[in-house]
Amino acid sequence: MADPAASFTAAAEAAQAAAGIIAARSRGDLASADTLLDGLSDAQKAAGFLLLADLAIAILASYEDRPAGAVAAELSLQIAAHTPLNGE
Repeated sequence: MADPAASFTAAAEAAQAAAGIIAARSRGDLASADTLLDGLSDAQKAAGFLLLADLAIAILASYEDRPAGAVAAELSLQIAAHTPLNGE
């Protein structure tokens, strides 16, 4: 069984990389974003972006004084509303 502290540390490092990828993309530096993304395994991408999303939702929920589940549900609905159905 994996050491929980080591697992969290690895996820936290991957979340920092995920935040760096988003920061690079937001400033238009797609080459750096791709380089950072290519440096992560699929497992690191999953753990990093999941932890980053959890933290971002928790911060937004705290800021809005709402449950994190309600914020996540609203984000899901907003994504669905902007996602074309059947490839349209």
